[in-house]
Amino acid sequence: MMDRGDGHISLLAKLGLAVLTCNSLVAAYRSWGDPGSLAFVELAYAALLLLLHFLRRFERAAAAPADRGRAKAAVWALSTLLTAMFAARVAPLMPLPVGVAVWAVAAVTAGGGFWALFISH
Repeated sequence: MMDRGDGHISLLAKLGLAVLTCNSLVAAYRSWGDPGSLAFVELAYAALLLLLHFLRRFERAAAAPADRGRAKAAVWALSTLLTAMFAARVAPLMPLPVGVAVWAVAAVTAGGGFWALFISH
């Protein structure tokens, strides 16, 4: 999360987090009457925050392989969750062949992330 190396988060990272929070609050407000959409917004925001947390842990865990492995697994799981969540929201809105393509791209993305994080090293 754009750590400056001294344990402090950069101004740009803080600004990005503020924009993400404001955008999520606006999306939650606009989804207030639709429990499914509101749950989607809240879960996506929580997953993004957790993803940023574990990315930072992954970056800092170079000296501790066990911590690095757990952080790497969490990063992959959260990014796969977010990919599946967004595919589940987009695919039903598309014609069937395009919806199938959305799910195929999501699966290839999750598989490619798994390969890049766990198999290629």
